[in-house]
Amino acid sequence: MANHKNNPLQTSYEERIQTERDFHDAWAGGEDIEKINVRATNEVCTAPEMRYITQRLGNIKGKRLLDVGCGLGEASVYFALLGAEVTSCDLSQGMLDATSRLAQVNGVNIKQHVASAEDMQLLPEEKFDIIYAGNLLHHVDIENALIRIKPHLAQGGVFVSWDPLAYNPAINIYRSMATEVRTPDEHPLKWSDIKLFHKHFGAVETQYFWLTTLIIFVIMALAQRRNPNKERFWKVVVQEGEKWRWLYSPLEKLDDCLLAIFPPLRLLCWNVVIICSA
Repeated sequence: MANHKNNPLQTSYEERIQTERDFHDAWAGGEDIEKINVRATNEVCTAPEMRYITQRLGNIKGKRLLDVGCGLGEASVYFALLGAEVTSCDLSQGMLDATSRLAQVNGVNIKQHVASAEDMQLLPEEKFDIIYAGNLLHHVDIENALIRIKPHLAQGGVFVSWDPLAYNPAINIYRSMATEVRTPDEHPLKWSDIKLFHKHFGAVETQYFWLTTLIIFVIMALAQRRNPNKERFWKVVVQEGEKWRWLYSPLEKLDDCLLAIFPPLRLLCWNVVIICSA
């Protein structure tokens, strides 16, 4: 029998959802929530995606915000600290419970909603000024998720997402190694996936991050001999951001120059931020 676990289009929806739920429940159960510094996680130099998103969103005080695939809640709680009325959505009850604990630790309130991005289970009249999906869409059927999410965007609202891209060979080597900290159905975005946003939204803006700055991952793996199955590199690089500032900051400026001069290099970046409006 063929093994369909590595092909999200061939894996049944129910099987995929259960795999994701079990994986993320286990992840949440192993985290010490009180050790998470929410502001540092979202504002450190090695979190360029969130720094850019926050700048683009501007003042979000009082805005209704839905965080789809909230994970441990670092973004949900950060947005709440900035004054948004946050609903945290995840298919993992363990992750939602972790998000609620993180909110309590930081003195803010969030609402819980258990659902997957492909079956939002929201009432038709439930609308949000901002819908945020961080590091989520490469786990799901992207077009199906966009179809389910878009109706809940309020008039004049904004949909914001960021996800990894499929093309960088160094990151693809890392992915082939880090099998124990990733789910088998992950599918980093291709150009054809990015075009889906243009199909479903009237205005689409993209911004790309991590090109030469990816040398940090190479140093972590080769020079520091860190095990990608013992540490989630994409989490560690944020947690240790201040330690990497000396290298990250000048390389970030180099990336900005390279991407401005040679736009095709953007598909070799690690992550893309996509901001959409109707």
